[in-house]
Amino acid sequence: MTDIAFYHLTKFSLEQALPKLLEKTLQVGKRAHLQVSNEDRAESLTDSLWTYQADSWLPHGTKKDGKPEKQPIWITPENEVENDATFLFLTDGADNPKVADFERCFVVFDGRSDAAVQKARSQWKTYKDGGHSLTYWQQTDSGGWEKKA
Repeated sequence: MTDIAFYHLTKFSLEQALPKLLEKTLQVGKRAHLQVSNEDRAESLTDSLWTYQADSWLPHGTKKDGKPEKQPIWITPENEVENDATFLFLTDGADNPKVADFERCFVVFDGRSDAAVQKARSQWKTYKDGGHSLTYWQQTDSGGWEKKA
């Protein structure tokens, strides 16, 4: 079964928190399928990944860039994995029916949105009922993460 970690954003935005999670993904030699709500959101996130820190670089791409097989981080609203990713990142309430095909899944949701919290609760129940291993992480004041469950 897939290890699924829920990351509850309480202090910082997705654009601020996501780069560190993606950096760690690349550090352990993994590829990421980053699923978003739509193409506009994909382009918005790619812009923020280029500019989040002056001395860092996260290799990534979107449909606009093409060649997904060459992208360690592929940002898309689509379910299909085109870059051989073993890590799945679900944002903006995205679902992927093939979550069991991944080694790890990261559900990153905005705790300041009631709709996002309700969606995450629904996903938690679905994944738990599916027999997946679940953990819950909450953002700390410093932008790090504290394991809660």
